[in-house]
Amino acid sequence: MNKALIAYFSASGVTARLAKTLAQATGGDLYEIKPARPYTDADLNWNDKHSRSSVEMNDKAARPAMAEPYADVTKYDTVFVGFPIWWYEAPRIVQTFLESSDFAGKTVIPFATSGGSGMGKTASILQKSCPDATVLDGKKLNASASVGELSSWVKSLGL
Repeated sequence: MNKALIAYFSASGVTARLAKTLAQATGGDLYEIKPARPYTDADLNWNDKHSRSSVEMNDKAARPAMAEPYADVTKYDTVFVGFPIWWYEAPRIVQTFLESSDFAGKTVIPFATSGGSGMGKTASILQKSCPDATVLDGKKLNASASVGELSSWVKSLGL
């Protein structure tokens, strides 16, 4: 496998831990998708329909701003994109990331953490943000997955 980029958004640190283990398993480079304005606990309150995350997820066109600098994806053929599942989807900032660079000809592999929700239609939603890339279905993974478990998953993808 050519060197991979492991890009991730983590609101609470759970996905960050998984992304770091995946970087060890693949030898890939890490890139954190950071919001220009970090999410607070109040922003992440799913029970408040007026919380920032609720408002963003209810607006399919929302694209939260990312902090600079953007990732240089030109030197990678494979980009793993990690995030927590929010309402059976990737948080909108993941779409901001995918729309910030040219992913033409690249393979994008979503991976997610979740307390219970599955991947839903995440891959097809993300494909629209990078139409010239090949977006695989990806997988919901345990945040405490080992390097060995992640290596096996990556090998199963043919990488």
